[in-house]
Amino acid sequence: MTDYFSVFDLPRKLQIDLSALQQRFYALSRRHHPDFHQAASEAEQAATLERSALVNRAYRALRDPVARLEYLIALEEGRDAREADPAKPKPPTDLLAELLEIQEALEEARADGLTPETSTRLEWEHRDLTARRAAEEAAMIERFADWDRAVDSGGERASLLGEFKRLLGRQAYLRTVIDDLADALGGAPERHVAHRRH
Repeated sequence: MTDYFSVFDLPRKLQIDLSALQQRFYALSRRHHPDFHQAASEAEQAATLERSALVNRAYRALRDPVARLEYLIALEEGRDAREADPAKPKPPTDLLAELLEIQEALEEARADGLTPETSTRLEWEHRDLTARRAAEEAAMIERFADWDRAVDSGGERASLLGEFKRLLGRQAYLRTVIDDLADALGGAPERHVAHRRH
């Protein structure tokens, strides 16, 4: 598996200077852009195209904090980031009853149609869960400093990886219910998108 951090000469840390990353991306993109290698042999052109694609994949994975965390976990576990995590996340037990209740309300709305009362309740649940997911994601990102300190000190990181995987699993469950609520309310489901797109 290619180490996307090494593409940009970065250590395997979660806190990244996004401005510096973007500048390095632009420099590497110019260096490996196929248009600048048209006079090269076919083999060199193919290698340049492959390197350009790698730079783009690495930048997409590292510019977004959640995608960066997901990639780092896959890298640390020695699997391709596109492979499914073999350890399926467990449902968040503290949210299970609440999420089941919301799912029941969704089933009722699908079966009986949206009434003004049901619509109001589902809209409130959607806003609440969206705000909760955003707050939990921000708190998870704040924990990136813990990982970076462990990297710097050579400290134990396995428990941090486990905690991050648990938090990502929780985010996935929340996102699924949020998408279901948006769909029931007639809106487009929210998809996980980067915080800072360039």
